[in-house]
Amino acid sequence: MTRLAATPPMGWNSWDVYGTSVTEAETRANAEFLAEHMAAHGWEYVVVDVQWYDPAARAGGYNSGTGLVLDEYGLPQPAPNRFPSAAGGAGFKPLADYVHSLGLKFGLHVLRGIPRQAVAADTPIKGSEYSAAQIPDRERRSSWVDDNWGIDHSHPGGQAYYDSLVRQFADWGVDYVKADDMIAPYWEDEVEAFWHAIDRADRDILLSLSPGMNLSTGHAEHLKAHSHLWRISADLWDRWRDVNAAFDLLREWAPHAGPGHWPDADMLPLGRIGIRAEVGEPRESLLSPDEQRTMLTLWCVARSPLMVGADLPGSGAETIELLTNPEVLAAQRHPVGAREVWREGKHLAWASEDGAFAAVFNRGTEAAEIQLPWAALGTTRPDRVRDCWNRSDIVPGDHLRAKLPPHASALFRLT
Repeated sequence: MTRLAATPPMGWNSWDVYGTSVTEAETRANAEFLAEHMAAHGWEYVVVDVQWYDPAARAGGYNSGTGLVLDEYGLPQPAPNRFPSAAGGAGFKPLADYVHSLGLKFGLHVLRGIPRQAVAADTPIKGSEYSAAQIPDRERRSSWVDDNWGIDHSHPGGQAYYDSLVRQFADWGVDYVKADDMIAPYWEDEVEAFWHAIDRADRDILLSLSPGMNLSTGHAEHLKAHSHLWRISADLWDRWRDVNAAFDLLREWAPHAGPGHWPDADMLPLGRIGIRAEVGEPRESLLSPDEQRTMLTLWCVARSPLMVGADLPGSGAETIELLTNPEVLAAQRHPVGAREVWREGKHLAWASEDGAFAAVFNRGTEAAEIQLPWAALGTTRPDRVRDCWNRSDIVPGDHLRAKLPPHASALFRLT
C-alpha cells in the first residue's frame, strides 16, 4: 500500500483547538479556509479528531460513561446534534462529500477496540456470524478514555469487527484514519488487524497510528509494514520543552522515513488554538515567532507529516504565511532524506543526504553564531545559498554562517 503517502501528509486536525467537541460547522469552515488559502501549497487533509460519536462532548477532557451514538451493529456514528448532515443514518458521507467537493480529503479519528456500549448490548458484528460480547479483552483498555474495550484477536470476530468498521469508513468516503491508543503500549495484533481491514477496504485509506510516547525504533519495521505514518511522541503542545524534545526523537527516527512510511512528530500547535481543547484556554500559540519557525524548520527538514491544529479562519496572517512558505515546505517534500550531521552543546545542524538542504538550530537560551565548514554538512562549497525563510540569496563563503537568537533556526537551499 505504499502507493499512498508518497510524500509526508499535510492537513488540518481539530484536536488542538476543539478537543473532543468539534462540530460540523467548524469542520466546514476550516476546510473552506484550507481549500482557499493553503491547498495550493500541499495542505489537503481535513481530520475530525476523537469522540465525534459523543453528543455530550465538552471542553477540557473526556466524558466517562455517557451514551455514544452507535448503529445496530455497534459501529460509531457521528452525533447528529454536532454533525447535522449525519442525521438519518447518513454518517460522515455528506461531510466527506463536501470536503471532496473542495478538492480536499477527509479523515477521522477512531479509538482502538470496540465500544463498551456495543459489548453490553451484544450487538451483531456486521457481515459475520459473531457478536460484540464474544470479542472484548477487558484487560486491554485505554488508560485515558473509557469508551472502548480492547479486542481479543484470538477470536475471528475481532478481525470481523475491524473489517466492518473500515468498510463503513470506506462507504462514507474516508481517506485518512487516525487510529489511537495503538502503540503506547504497542499492541502488535491490534495494529495488524486494523491494517488488514484497511488493506481489504474498497478504497484507498491512509492509516496513522497514535500515540508515540516511549515508542522504540525496534518496532520500526513492523510499523513500516502496517501503517503509513505513526506518532513518535506524546501529545505536543505550544511549549518549548515539547518542541525541544522532538530534536532527539526525530534524530532517532529519521532513518525510517520514506515514501509510504513516515515518523510523525505530532501536530503543529500554531495560530488560534485552545478554544475548547483538552489543554489550556483560548489563545494564540504560546511559542515565540522564533520557536514557531524552529518547529516548522525541524519538521520539514526531517520530513515529518504536517498537521496544523489551529482554528484557521481565526488565525493571523502571519501564521498562514508561516505555513505556506513554499521554499520551506520544499524541504518536507524533498525526495531525499535528511539527518542530523553536527551537534555541539545546544547547537546542531541537519542536512539532506544529497546536500540540497541544510538547517541549523540554536536550542540554547543565549544568542549564537554558528559557523560550519561545508564538509560538516556532507557537501562541497555550493554555487548558491538560498535562505528559505527570508527568500533571499546569500553569497557562499568557506563556511555556512548563521546568527541565531535563542530557540531560533535557519534553513538553506544549496545549489
